[in-house]
Parts: sequence; C-alpha cells; structure tokens
Amino acid sequence: MTTGYTLVIHGGAGVLPRDAMTPDAEARYHDALARVLAVGEAVLAADGSALDAVEATVCALEDEPLFNAGRGAVFTRDGTHEMDAAIMDGRDRSAGAVAGICGPRNPIRVARAVMQHTDHVLMIGAGAHSVASEAGLAFEENTYFFTQARWDSLQETLDMERAGTLDDDPSRRHGTVGAVARDRKGAVAAATSTGGMTAKRTGRVGDSPVIGAGTFADNRSCAVSATGDGEAFLRLAVAHEIDARMRLASASLEKAAGGVVHDDLTAIGGSGGLIAVAADGSFTTPFNCDGMYRGWSVEHGERETHIY
Repeated sequence: MTTGYTLVIHGGAGVLPRDAMTPDAEARYHDALARVLAVGEAVLAADGSALDAVEATVCALEDEPLFNAGRGAVFTRDGTHEMDAAIMDGRDRSAGAVAGICGPRNPIRVARAVMQHTDHVLMIGAGAHSVASEAGLAFEENTYFFTQARWDSLQETLDMERAGTLDDDPSRRHGTVGAVARDRKGAVAAATSTGGMTAKRTGRVGDSPVIGAGTFADNRSCAVSATGDGEAFLRLAVAHEIDARMRLASASLEKAAGGVVHDDLTAIGGSGGLIAVAADGSFTTPFNCDGMYRGWSVEHGERETHIY
C-alpha cells in the first residue's frame, strides 16, 4: 500500500499496428503521454484531489491532437464531430457526463459542470452546451477540431465500405482518453473522453459517458476508465463489474479487471482495455488487443509510458 499518489492515463486502445509505427511517431506518442502525466502529477503533488487531477489530465489529453478526444476527435460518417465525456468522484459517487457535443474546447470540463451545477448526471447536445456556457467554459470553432489525419481516416473508411473491403483495424474502431487517480488522502476518481468511432452513425453513443460502463469510481473499490469496442463494454457494464467483484467477492483489482477484460470481453468478441486504480494505490492496465497508449506515475516510485 502506498501513502502517496497514483496517476494512470490512457490514450486509447486503438494503437497503430507495429509495422505502421515509425520511430518518430512512437517518440511523439511517448512525449505526449509524458507531458500529460506531468499535468496530473502537478495537481497531486500539491495535495490536490484525485478529482481535480483526472479533470486536468484529461483536459491535457483532449488538447493533444494525437488522441481521439477534444482537438483530435474523429469524424462521424457525416463529416461532423460528436464528443462524449464523463467524470466520477469516488468519495461520494457523484458523477457528470455529456454526449454528442461539439463546441466546448474540453468536453471533460462540461461533464464536471454537469456534475457540479445541475441535478443531472448525463446531458446531451444543446442542453449540455447551455451548461457549458453558463459555467463560462471555453468554446472553439469547428476548425479547431479539424485534423487532416482524422479527415483522411474518414475518407479511407468510407472508401473501404463502398468497396466492401472494410477491415477490423482497432485504430479505426477504438480511441478514447482517460485518467484515474488516487490522491494522498486515499480518494479515487476517474475521467474519460472520446470522439467515438471513425465513420460512426450520427447519434451513436458508446460506453465512455455511461457511468458503470466506461467510467466509474468508488473509494470502497477502485476507479476505472475504459477504451475499446464501446458496445461490448456497455453490454458488460465493465467498470461496475470490476467494482462489484472487488466489493462483493473480495477480488483483487488485478484479478477483477483482468478477468473482465481477458475473459468476459474476449468471450463476446469485444476488444480494448482499461486503466484502474484501487483505494490502496495499486493499479492495473489490462488490454486484449495489440496495444494501448498508457502511462503511470506513482509517488516515490516509477513513472512510465507504454504503447504495446
């Protein structure tokens, strides 16, 4: 058990295949993950809460165009952006989430505004935008969220669909960012944000903003942020399933999370992974696909970033 903080992040399970990952691209991903870790570390090292740390960390991930959230969000099949996000506080299980939004610079901040300034948990579209405006959050024009790589990926996906050659490349199907943390007081929190799936149908919502599926936190067990085939994570209520196994069956974090990812998720043909931290500071990062952009920082311990 650690008496210090623990911070774990992910940039999605949709990694580039090894044969497509150049040394330059790999270095850029590692550098980006390290920059993001530094943001959360600064909050936790100043005795900040796990909740503040995961919000700040996910904001940094949303600002990195390399990852599928915020500025780097993928396009729907109609050439638009629809972003989802959620945040949860393990101290009292308060939570906020948004779905199908585009405009606010950082969707995770809108999710927290929903949690703090409304009586609701999950809000969508125009209603979520109103909450963001009332909270004084920053908005951006559509051009801010445009990245050439994401646009090219949309065109490639649509071309493959028309030609009947669409594959199951996880870098096209997956893509989420998230953070979980345990602060010096022993509280945990989770935050997740995503642009969804490349060429998804307009109106599709995955697991990221659904409390208990892609995002969950409870001081009695753990905090979880998931990434992968959203529909599969929804069907399994992945995050809550891990919590339940820990609270009700006394499973360890590693056994609970590993069993859900490697057994349950695989059994229904779903792929992806997750990050989770327990109230004692232990953490795990299981995935059943080729890789997951991830990193962690443990006070008085290691600081690492990984892709495969």
